[in-house]
Amino acid sequence: MLAGVLTTLVGRQTELDLLEQMLEEGCAGSPQIVSVTGEPGIGKSSLLAELLRRAEERGCLALRGSAAQFEGDLPFGLIIDALDEYLESLAPSAFHSLETETLAELGGVFPALRSLDPGSDEPTTAAERHRAYRAARELLERLADKQPLVLVLDDLHWADGASLELVSHLFRRAPRARVVLAVGLRPRQAAHVTEAVMDSVLRGSESIHSIALGPLAPADAQVLVGLADPAEAECLYRRSGGNPFYMLELARGLGDDKHGLRSAEDDGDVPSAVVAAIVRELDGLSVPARRLAEAGAVAGDPFELDVALAAAGLEEPEALDAIDELSARDLVRSAAAPRRFQFRHPLVRNAVYESCAPGMRLAAHEHCANALAAQGAPAAARAHHVQHAARAGDLTAVAVLREAGEAAARRAPASAARWFELALGLLPESASREDRIALLMASAETEAAIGRFERSREAVLDSLALTTDDQHDLRLQLTVQCASLEQLLGHQEEAHARLTAALDDLSDPSSAEAVALIIHLAVGSLYRLDLDGMREWSERALAVAQPLGDLPLKAASTAALAVADTFTGHVLDAEAHCSEAATQVENLSDGELGHRLDALANLSAAELYLHRYPEAASHARRGIAIGRATGQGDIAPVLVPVLGNVLHMWGRIAESAELLDEAIDAARLSANVEQLGWNLLGRSFTAIAAGDVALALLTAEEAVDLTRNLDDSLVSTNAGVALAHAHYEAGEPQRAAELLLLATGGDELPRIPDGWRANYFELLTRCWLAAGRTEQAEQAAARAESTASRVGLPLADAMAHRAAAAVALAAGNPEAAAERALAAVVAAEAIDARVDAAVARTLAGRALAAAGHRERALDELEQAVGQLGACGALRYRSHAEHELRKLGRNPYRRTSAKDATGVGVDTLTAREAEIARLVAKRRTNPEVASELFLSVKTIETHMRNIFRKLEVTSRLDVAPAIELAEQLENASARRRA
Repeated sequence: MLAGVLTTLVGRQTELDLLEQMLEEGCAGSPQIVSVTGEPGIGKSSLLAELLRRAEERGCLALRGSAAQFEGDLPFGLIIDALDEYLESLAPSAFHSLETETLAELGGVFPALRSLDPGSDEPTTAAERHRAYRAARELLERLADKQPLVLVLDDLHWADGASLELVSHLFRRAPRARVVLAVGLRPRQAAHVTEAVMDSVLRGSESIHSIALGPLAPADAQVLVGLADPAEAECLYRRSGGNPFYMLELARGLGDDKHGLRSAEDDGDVPSAVVAAIVRELDGLSVPARRLAEAGAVAGDPFELDVALAAAGLEEPEALDAIDELSARDLVRSAAAPRRFQFRHPLVRNAVYESCAPGMRLAAHEHCANALAAQGAPAAARAHHVQHAARAGDLTAVAVLREAGEAAARRAPASAARWFELALGLLPESASREDRIALLMASAETEAAIGRFERSREAVLDSLALTTDDQHDLRLQLTVQCASLEQLLGHQEEAHARLTAALDDLSDPSSAEAVALIIHLAVGSLYRLDLDGMREWSERALAVAQPLGDLPLKAASTAALAVADTFTGHVLDAEAHCSEAATQVENLSDGELGHRLDALANLSAAELYLHRYPEAASHARRGIAIGRATGQGDIAPVLVPVLGNVLHMWGRIAESAELLDEAIDAARLSANVEQLGWNLLGRSFTAIAAGDVALALLTAEEAVDLTRNLDDSLVSTNAGVALAHAHYEAGEPQRAAELLLLATGGDELPRIPDGWRANYFELLTRCWLAAGRTEQAEQAAARAESTASRVGLPLADAMAHRAAAAVALAAGNPEAAAERALAAVVAAEAIDARVDAAVARTLAGRALAAAGHRERALDELEQAVGQLGACGALRYRSHAEHELRKLGRNPYRRTSAKDATGVGVDTLTAREAEIARLVAKRRTNPEVASELFLSVKTIETHMRNIFRKLEVTSRLDVAPAIELAEQLENASARRRA
């Protein structure tokens, strides 16, 4: 497993002490991550090899993978190299406890697990590839069940895009198990890698470490090369710059040759003298051995002997003699798999590859591609060689690259984008417009998936230029796609101009195509915060759609108008249009809505703003499911934030956080700034409720930074509000008020839609009160009252009551404060806004206590504690508990001996406990899903968490655990009585 790396290790005691400490903590259950950085040959691989050796001595499962310099497009190549061979050695039963979805994702990544892939859950878009990364993380957690896992991923700077994304995911979300993850990389060659990796290091996590290797100390260097003559050792040290690999290669090959050597600090290249030393080794080989070495360098590292001998043009007996010679010279070493070999160090492979004559290298790549084709290798394995050997106009090569790109597009879009680009470059001038457009559109899709929206836009524009006058539908599709990309780039005005020009160019302004463009213009106006413009465009869309008889288009137009009505304060109109759109949507099949997913997106958003939470959740879930099934999950990014907001309002804080975390992962992969901004700011609000103010600040700050330069005022405004709220919770009310006013446009909060303006007036009221600015607080509360009166929505009423109650309590009028706070409870409970109702109940308890009504206060506060605890709103619960203690009542909270370890019935969230009780009643997952109005996959996700927290492995074990907990609770209740 450790073959192929420099195994001699001297010095590095400080680094070894850190690794030893990490092993200790990792084996004890605290996951550890370390990045080892340094120039080529500095000893990264040797240090990581020592980590693996020590891990094996401790009884850990020690696995290693490394990326290869010239194979950086092979999807998941680094991860497969690390894990696939071990996975293949396991019995199929080892994976039976994994959920269907997880198996499907893992089967799509690891060749060893292809046979376990049920084939029923292939992702429909590249936006969903984060599911594979979560599955891989779960796999690592499972592998660490029986023994601690130490996973080394070396030469990360050469890794493919999918492997890099997975490593970044693991840095951000470390496996919750006895896992130590170590990566080695050259930072100067991997800025794109280190940005994600080092960002996690700089956040200050105690479990994430960084080791930057420098030159060996002179004394250690002398031990390494074993030279008795101090002067000779000093000369070698000076010429190598203290780089261990360079020293060994110079000592091996240069002897007394004193010709010049560039300092290793000049640039990132291997010094010329070291390269010369390696090439001299080749000069001493027989002709067959040198041909095989060069062919092996082309074939890969490690390389398969059969592929290399085909590339070298050798017969097997001659090749076997050649491999013996190469092994005797320690140029290559046997790899773990039969008939596979690797160079003694990646830099040796690089030197051999670069020493090949260009013609020989080109021919060798072609022979490798042919040999792999004869073996039935997948297109991705052949594409690497095809891209080096193909001739311009070679349609066979184009087909291989296109096949490889299509196979990789959903899980490894970075590799796919590269192959589509190469295929376009090889396409002959005589190729049909259709073929070129198809490749351009595939390229645009993959470029967008990895966040290169400008390059995606260029591909779309190239496609547009190739369309003919009679391709109206295609031209309209590409125009809308281009405008969508411009919106993702934050160029709202440019997108608006493109869409209006396309609308003007339509021959029939009353057509279905016109309606589609008008709806896009309406939504674009929303993001530009041109709310009146949005309403005008939406009214125009509905007027044109009405006589067309196109029901999905009519539903989409009506839903867009419902959103416009809510944002412009036309609440009665919004209610009517929302109900109308809901009826239209219910009469459409999923297939019909698949063509107008925006109908569900806009409808659910309108329902959220009108506080129709059950309807908003239902339509958002349906939209998410249809989007996933039809490959449009990234077309309506508002669906997840809507559902996350509803779950938060309902008090399902943990479920909201889980949903938003997954959406954040997806948005990070696609670099969709708007989508990431929305989900980050939503996650900030959820983190506040859960009591994680540090995370709330972190996510809100990132949302603000990301969206600051967009001409999308809607998301940037809400990001600013989230940051203000986080600063208030962090104890900075003055700063919070200033941020809130800056984000929303001043004292009247003009950038906030009427339906939600009262919410932020209430927040502003609290900020001013906490800052001692009573007059400003009274003004903000009065504005909340005026807004609520105007819009007539229950949540606005609740917020106005809360703001007035806070002002009254601060002014020494607790009776009035209690009355208004209790009115806020009633208004919030009317729409099932559980968290807001319980927070208002806490305020009522404070006011009642101040008014001398102790028993009533205790009753309200105890209810608040119970409700907030059930919601997972731990920060707000602690506020209620604090008020209880002030009244001499210690809050009772169920505890368990297992709480401290993160397991036990008491660690279940409210939703998990609800599901566990149904499972205890012998309900199946589909039955539980139906009863709770959730998807079966969501139930499966919760079941995984329930199994882990209860430390059980089957559904049959859940019932006894739940029954025992209920018996203990009943006994405790009897004792208290």
